Amino acid sequence: MVDIQLHDQSCRGCGMCADICPTRVFDYDDEKNKASIRHAEDCIACLSCAYICPSGAITHDNYRVVKNFYRDLTFCGKMEKFL
Repeated sequence: MVDIQLHDQSCRGCGMCADICPTRVFDYDDEKNKASIRHAEDCIACLSCAYICPSGAITHDNYRVVKNFYRDLTFCGKMEKFL
């Protein structure tokens, strides 16, 4: 099983990880303005969340490297406002 971590202190609260995840692993807490991992068991290690995270708050362990089919480059362009 994939081990996914979200480093809470690094999270900027942009919510892009929750928007891009194809299996809805993340939840967004409006009160804290932070993302959180709700369904880690559903992670397929597409790495889209780690790729798009502007603060590098998401890491994965124990996964097999495969071509990432889930990157939406148009969506990723939205992250420019955070750089």
